[in-house]
This record gives sequence, C-alpha cells and structure tokens, in this order.
Amino acid sequence: MFVLYETPAGYAIFKLLDEKKLKEVDNLYLEFETPESANKLLKLKHFEKFGDTTEALAAATAAVEGKLAKSLKKTLKKLVDDDVQNQLAVADAKLGSAIKDKLSLQCVSNTGIQELMRCIRSQSESLLAGLPKKEMTAMSLGLAHSLSRYKLKFSPDKIDTMIVQAQCLLDDLDKELNNYMMRAREWYGWHFPELGKILTDNIAFIKTIKTVGTRDNFSTSELSDILPPDLEDKVKEAAEVSMGTEISEEDIINIVQLCDEILDIHEYRTHLYDYLRTRMMAIAPNLTVLVGETVGARLIAHAGSLVNLAKHPASTVQILGAEKALFRALKTKKDTPKYGLIYHSALVGQASTKNKGKISRSLAAKASLATRVDAFGEEATFDLGTDHRARLETRLRILEEGNMKKLSGTGKVKAKFEKYHAKSEVKLYPTEEDNTIPIVMEKKRKLSEGKKLIEEIKDEPEDDEAGTSEPPKKKKKKVKEEPLDDSQVADETIEETPKKKKKKKHQDADESMTVDEPAIEETEAPKSEKKKKKKKNKQESDE
Repeated sequence: MFVLYETPAGYAIFKLLDEKKLKEVDNLYLEFETPESANKLLKLKHFEKFGDTTEALAAATAAVEGKLAKSLKKTLKKLVDDDVQNQLAVADAKLGSAIKDKLSLQCVSNTGIQELMRCIRSQSESLLAGLPKKEMTAMSLGLAHSLSRYKLKFSPDKIDTMIVQAQCLLDDLDKELNNYMMRAREWYGWHFPELGKILTDNIAFIKTIKTVGTRDNFSTSELSDILPPDLEDKVKEAAEVSMGTEISEEDIINIVQLCDEILDIHEYRTHLYDYLRTRMMAIAPNLTVLVGETVGARLIAHAGSLVNLAKHPASTVQILGAEKALFRALKTKKDTPKYGLIYHSALVGQASTKNKGKISRSLAAKASLATRVDAFGEEATFDLGTDHRARLETRLRILEEGNMKKLSGTGKVKAKFEKYHAKSEVKLYPTEEDNTIPIVMEKKRKLSEGKKLIEEIKDEPEDDEAGTSEPPKKKKKKVKEEPLDDSQVADETIEETPKKKKKKKHQDADESMTVDEPAIEETEAPKSEKKKKKKKNKQESDE
C-alpha cells in the first residue's frame, strides 16, 4: 500500500511495509515513538517538491476543494502505473474519489489512515531526511499567508466590504464638504457678502474666490472660464458697490488655502463615486439599475452585506433605514412609515405625494428579487433589473394618470384607493351558548312568563284614599326626594297593604323568575326610613 502525504513543500509518497499495523489503531503511535521504528514501518519512495509558492498555493486550493492538482496527477501517473494492484492511502475522502475517477486507482480513507497521517506528522523530520527544517518552516508560513489571502479574495461575504467602506467614506466626505463650504461662505462673506447670493453653486463660488482674491481685483480679472457672461457682469457690478469690510493679505491667503482643500476633497469625491459606481455594477447590477448606485450601496451598508440584504423580505427593504420612526409608531399606535432609504431613489422621487407609498412598496418588492439574483445568481447580468424598472415606470404612469381599473367586476369602474385602518377589537366568546340541554329552554320559558306577570302587575292602577290612581314608580320618587309628615306616613302604611297581598298572590311566579336587584333596593330603602321616622314621632308625642 502507498501512502500520500501532503506537505507545504511538496507531495511525499511512502510505501507501507506492514499493513497489519493499521488494524491496531489504538497502538499505532507506539510504532512512531522513535525515528528508527518509524523508518521500519514506512519507506519514502518519492518526493515531488513544489517549484514556487504559486504552485504550492494551486495545490493547496485544489486539495481544499477536493480536486486533483496537475502536479499530483503527473506524480501518481509515474509511480503507480507499474503497481496498479496496490492501494493508495489518502487523508481526504473527496481527494480519494477524484483520484479514483481520473486514474482508476483504488483509494483508502478511514480512521486508521487518519491515525497514520497523524503519526507521520509527528516524525516528518526523520522520514523526510532530504528536506531541512528551516526550508519547511518558511514554505509553510508562505503558503499559509497565500492561502488566507486567496480565501479573503474569493469569499462571497467579503466582496461587498469595499462597497460598504466606499459608501461610508462618501457620506463623511459630503459632511466635511458642507462644513467647509459653510465656513468659506461665512468667512469671505464679511469681505464680499453679495457674492454668496449671486453664486449659488458652491464649486463656482470657491473657484471664483481662488482666482480673484479680494473684491478689488474683480474688475481686472477674467472669469469667463468659471462663470457665464451674465453672472460675470453681475459679480463685477456688485463688487464695485459692495458694503463688505476690508481684509488683509494674510486673511485672503488663509481663505484661498481653505478653497484649495475644498477643491481637493471635491475632486477626490468624484473619483470615489466613479469607483463606487463601477463596483456596484460589477457586484449588484440589477439592484443598481433599479434604485441607483448610491441608494443600493446605502442599503448594502445598512444591512451589513449583500447576502444579508438578500435575506431580508421586501417589507423590511421598504422601511430599511427608518427603524426609529417604525418603533415610535408601534409604541404610539400610529401609522407606520412607508419608506426608508428607498425614498431617495429616482422612481419614488418622480411619484406624487399620494403615490409615493404605493410605488415604494412595488420598488421594494422588485429590489428584493434583484438583490437575491445578484447575491446567489451565477450570471452577472442586469436584464432582470431593466425589465422590472420598465414595469415599475409603466405602473407609476398609470398611478399618476388615475386609470387604475378594478380586477373583478366591470372594467369601466375605476378602483378606489382607500386607506386601510386596522381596528384592534377584543371579542369574547359567549360560553353560555355552548350548553344545549333542554333544561335551559325550560328556564328561559319560565323567565319569560315571569316577566309577563311583572309587566301586568305594573300596568294595574293602585287606588289612594282620594280615589286617584298613580303608577308606583312616581310614588317611589316622592319618598326619596321629599321629607314625610305624620299624615303621609299613615297614608303610605295604608297603601302598602295591597302591595303585600299582590305579592302573595304571585309568589309562585316570583320563585321561577329573577327579580332585578336595584328594584328590591328601591322598595326596601323607604321602609327603613319610615320605621325611623315613626320612632321619632312616638318619642316627640311622649315628650
């Protein structure tokens, strides 16, 4: 059996002298305790040395991917053609399958072979006698650096790191440019305040200051390369009648230096934007066509990477960048935001105020699909992005014209775009309705009969001493509102007697019906008051 051992310096092929030792895996390390015992078990047959680091890197990457390198293929052809019946022990099973497919050589890879490779690694210096230790160390260090650099270069997660950094730097440069421009306008405004109102373009303003200097030189200077003729005449006229203060030569030197810094930063920003545009078209072409370079780069930077952005649903892409407003709306139970970073795209900017939410939702859905194609697709084309952009433009035109039709019903009726309001209502399930026993129906029937009897009692008039009939409700109100005299107390005691008789007559009906509690309290409350007043009247009469 042959053994293939891979080193940073090259391929080593050993011949296993005693194959029975592989069966005793647990005691295999005892055979490699000393270099002499290791040389008795293994014999170096051939060592194929790498020519340079590039060849070593190619062999290492092929081994990592489970492929057969060209140098290894040539070596195995030379050595194994004569001994086809022999087997080859390989550490990686994928590499063994590749060798078997290419060279029709039987490869072995199991736990015993793994233990053998570990033992060979412990005695590699004695087994590879012709290779110095320093050279092996240098080759391993160089190969490690090259392999890590190769992995970083071709890692799909790290490709978009350049886009994230470039976009963040662009935002920082914009902030610095705004601060510098504001400082330059204020600084030079003390000397020539009218120039800031005439020249609204920042770069033209800075170039004019750098070319002219003080306002006394405007009449003799030539500004045709910077300004159009109309603005040039206005600036020269304003310089003659300016109300600004005089400044020294040292002041104007510092202002001109600030202008040089602004122009340098502006020039660097243009180069950086061109770099960002080319990188975006190479990495995410469909997303770039849909939303633009700046918005696409900001979405990638906000998500962290292109793969993370591809994992987000369309609803998240729509409000990406408006998290603070979203959580505030959820806390206060108000309307959630309709757009985040996607608001700055050209399609949303072209839409009117009432249609911005609709077009941003559609754009987020298409951008989510385009991002997934860019992140996980094999072909880097922008056909999907151009197709979706054309559809979104037609949809925007239909929304702006107001010719949207209903999908169902008649095609002549225009669809109504009404705002959807979510209602948070809590409904309770009536547990009483779960019971279907017939006893419940009998109780309901008895209750209904009792209620009819109560209504008949209320409808019957009650006679007073004077012969007048009044409803009982009015009498109860009089008892509560007005104080009672002795004569009224006597009258009410007479009136209570027929009530008690009626209650006795209908006692059977009262047992099968439920009497309202507030009515009982109203009748019982005046009785207690009557008793108290009777006692007071007796005490006063005794006195």
